[in-house]
This record gives sequence, C-alpha cells and structure tokens, in this order.
Amino acid sequence: MTRDTIRLPRDVAWLLQTLRGAGYSAYVVGGCVRDSLLGRQPGDWDLCTSARPDQLRALFQDRQLILTGEKHGTVAVVLHGKPYEITTYRLDGDYTDHRHPDKVRFVGDLAADLARRDFTINAMAYAPGEGIIDLYGGRKDLAAGIVRCVGDPEARFAEDALRILRALRFAARLHFSLDPATGRAAEAARGTLQNVSAERLYAELDGILMAAGAGKVLAQYGGILAGAVPEIAPCMGCTQPGRWHCYDVWQHTAVAVEKLDPRGQDTRGARVLCWATFLHDIAKPLCRSVGPDGAAHFKGHNQRGAALARTILRRLKAPGYLVEGAVGLIAIHDAPLPEEDSGILKSLNRYGAVFLRRLCALKYADLDAHALTPEVARRREDVAAFERRMGVLAKTGCYTMRQLAVNGADLMQAGMPAGPEVGRALHGLLFAVMEGRLPNEREALLAAARRPGAY
Repeated sequence: MTRDTIRLPRDVAWLLQTLRGAGYSAYVVGGCVRDSLLGRQPGDWDLCTSARPDQLRALFQDRQLILTGEKHGTVAVVLHGKPYEITTYRLDGDYTDHRHPDKVRFVGDLAADLARRDFTINAMAYAPGEGIIDLYGGRKDLAAGIVRCVGDPEARFAEDALRILRALRFAARLHFSLDPATGRAAEAARGTLQNVSAERLYAELDGILMAAGAGKVLAQYGGILAGAVPEIAPCMGCTQPGRWHCYDVWQHTAVAVEKLDPRGQDTRGARVLCWATFLHDIAKPLCRSVGPDGAAHFKGHNQRGAALARTILRRLKAPGYLVEGAVGLIAIHDAPLPEEDSGILKSLNRYGAVFLRRLCALKYADLDAHALTPEVARRREDVAAFERRMGVLAKTGCYTMRQLAVNGADLMQAGMPAGPEVGRALHGLLFAVMEGRLPNEREALLAAARRPGAY
C-alpha cells in the first residue's frame, strides 16, 4: 500500500486523457483506488471531473452515453460494451429522506467533492503524474484495517442511513473493524435504517453475509445490525445450556456463520446457506424456557424459527428461491438424521441430494459453534456418516419414480387398468424398494404389482 502508481485499464486512461486534454481536471476515485492500493482487481472504475454534465455530453457526443444519473452529475460513457461513470465534482444538499440528497451543487474543486464521501478508504483519487490524492487519511486507515467516516460520522449517517450497513459490508469484505467513533455513531443511528427501502437493506445484508469476514462482523456489531433486523436484539445475551453451548444465541450464530463452509455450492446455494445460518436460531428467545434442572430449553425453535425467518426474508423482499431454501433448512436444522439406508433413501426422496448437502453444511457450522465436548463431537460424526452414505445412495440408490425398473406403461401392459391405481402402485413399489422389501428389478416389481397387498 505504498505504491503511488496505479495501473489503469486502457479505456480508463483514455477517458482521463480526453478530459484533461479538453482542459478539465479529472481523476479515478473511490473504490477502484481503494482496491488498487490493496492489490485487488477493481470491479468498476469511476471517474470524477470538473466538467459539468452538459460539457461531458458534448465532449463524448460520438460515444454511447447513459444519462439516467445526469441530474446528480453522473454521465456514463460506454466503451467496448462497458459503462464508465464520470461524475462532476459536487456538494450534496440536505438528506431529508436519510438516503438521497434533496439537491446537489456542482463545484470545481476535488477537495470539496472528496469531503462529501462516506469513508476515508473511499475518499481517495488518483491521476497519472499526480499520484494518490488522500486528504482524509484513507491510506493510513487501509494499513490499519479501519473503516472510518469522512468527517463527522453522525453527519455522514444522517445523510444516508444505508451507510451504516455499508460500513459493516466493507468491514466484512476487507476483514476490517469500524473506527470507534464511527461504530458508536452507527449504533446510535441504527433506528434510521427503518427509513431505507427493503430492497436496499437486503442487498447490503446479503453483501455482509456473503463476505468472508461475515462471522466476525456479526459477533462485533450485532447491536448495529439489529437496526435492520430487530429480531437480532433478543438473541444477544440469551443464554444457552452449558452442557452443549459456550455462547449466547447471538454469539453462537456469529460463530456458526464464521465456521460455515459453502465450498461446492453454486452462488444460489451459498446464499441460501449463509442466510439459513444467519437465521437458524432466530426464534430461540421466543421459545426459551427453564427446566427443573435450571437449564434453558428451546422446544419448537426449529419450526418457529422457520416461520420467523420467512417473515424476515419476505419483509426484506428476498428472492423466492432464497426464502424457500433457507426456511426449509431452518425447519429441520436441529432434527436427527436417519442412520439406516431406508431412512436416507426416504430423505433423498423427500428433499433431494442438493438440499441434504446444504443441510449437512448447516449442521456442521451449527455444531462447530457449540462447546467442544464429546457429545458434540459424536453428533458431528453422525452428520459426516450420514453425508458419506447419502452421497453413495444418491448415485446408486433408487429413491425416485424415474429410477424404478418399471413405469406406468409397464404396469398397464401387465394388466393393471389405467387410472389412479397405477400411480398408487408405483408409489407403493418405490417405498418397498426404499425400505428393502423388494429389489429394484423389473420382474420382481411386476410380480409384486400383480399380488394385492404384496407391497
């Protein structure tokens, strides 16, 4: 992070040269500078300039332009199919909705533009020949692993409440911590997150949960996250029985998120697992009771947690596949797994191999966030044994109608009249095969189908 030269993509360098050649000042700014200094490949390259939107339109009139952000000073120039946002230096007016400035005022000064930005690590600019422009200590905070607001954090969060979650997303993505003053201001302003649209809350929360450092952020900043998901608050300090647990409900959740291993999952599967782990014990405070032995119990927290998770995800307007996938896992995350082949085959029939692999990943994360006791170790080995056998049976076993050695046409050809009885017979034969009472062989199945009550 000591480098003063950033290697710019050819199109970005051309945009800067064109702007500067026309007499305007121009820089790459924000996240692309931050990521470049961290040795990461930027996903997007944003530019800022003294040129006004009308001047940008005139300068790049022979190029495809996207003008949807022109009101706020942004003109996107499309080069080789990729849009590059160029924004005029500006000052923001009041944020009465805690999200967007009521108006913006264009200025000719880079320093004034950087002063309005959210965090120091995002308030740096760069241009060839000038090097890094860092007026607020962004490089120092990068080196220290700190997310710090530019200027007064209370003012920054009052302008845009979503910045509260953005701070946590950067912390989770970069394995950073919040500057203490920024953290205090974020927690004090967490209630203003209720003014933010559900879609934006979901997007930021999803960014946090999908980041490698999500677990540590949850452990450290649950009080802030409760502004977006109020159901978190009762989990904090909700104690659990020491025979199994060494954390309260919230810290257990945070450690489970940290321990979750989504390798082998596609993006959707990883997202389902991250959210399911995040919400798997969300209803425990609602189900908590204390037995005669003085230990806490959480009877029914699976099903109640599934219902509460559905409410939360729908409130956040999460995609349907995520709602159904996460809720399904939460509903049975603490249920025992079958040991016998017949039970495993029936689970494959009911849930499918993809779901069961996700369930095992959730169970591992859940158990790895328990106390390190022999009982917990045995439970983990039970999951591993189930997963191994399930993997074999998913490839070699018969647990769906299409895997049966006979079909409806075969049964009718053997004399069974067309109608609902064919479906019932196939269903019965499948269960007989899964239970080991019949082999999955054509002649054996046809013979059984001819004998009422044989299966």
